[in-house]
Amino acid sequence: MKLFVFLLALANLLFYAFSAGYFGSPENPDVGRVNQQVMPERIKIVSRGETPVLPAKPEPAPAVESPKPEAAPEPEPPIKESKVDTTPVCLAWRQLSVTDADRLSALLAKRFGDFKLIRKTLASEGNGWWVFVAPQPSKADVDRKAAELRELGVKDFFVIQDGPNRFAISLGVFSTEKGSQDRLAELKTKGVRSASAGPRPGKDSVVNLQARGLASEKPAVLAAVAEVLPKVQTQGCK
Repeated sequence: MKLFVFLLALANLLFYAFSAGYFGSPENPDVGRVNQQVMPERIKIVSRGETPVLPAKPEPAPAVESPKPEAAPEPEPPIKESKVDTTPVCLAWRQLSVTDADRLSALLAKRFGDFKLIRKTLASEGNGWWVFVAPQPSKADVDRKAAELRELGVKDFFVIQDGPNRFAISLGVFSTEKGSQDRLAELKTKGVRSASAGPRPGKDSVVNLQARGLASEKPAVLAAVAEVLPKVQTQGCK
């Protein structure tokens, strides 16, 4: 029992000595706790009674304006495509003189090459009959047709170079219709399929013309014909 009382008294003395600083305690008792803090280098120890200096607040970063979205460009108005009238049209000129028919044919060939021209000569009475290949569009075409006739063994023919039947091929002239039909039958036995028989045209002959093309070009054709042949009437055809 005496030992217990002695130890208790010794402990009280040691505690008193420690509290009074006899064992070299620091001036500020919070130093030990500070050393145990996280990131102690950012903590400043002040003595008791000293006003702590608060760290300056960091200035807020300047606000960055978000870029304004660019306005979408206005859509361009759609381009209206001009539609071309592809409707076919047929124009006819009847009872033309040979001279007028030649002028009209030349006009259409020069300015309206897309039109397909059909020419039919109506012979006057008293000129006889003939067997022929209809006028070709060009010299190259008639030369090609003449070469085909030679290959079929037909040699008695000639190419008309001028007049209303330019680039036609004459295969014989006859005084009667029977003579022309006999000649035509002979040519067919040789394989000629492009020949025809009919009245022979003369000075008093008249010509019918037809031109087939696009309806979109009809106004231009009518204006051109009226300028060259103002007295000629243009008609429609099927």
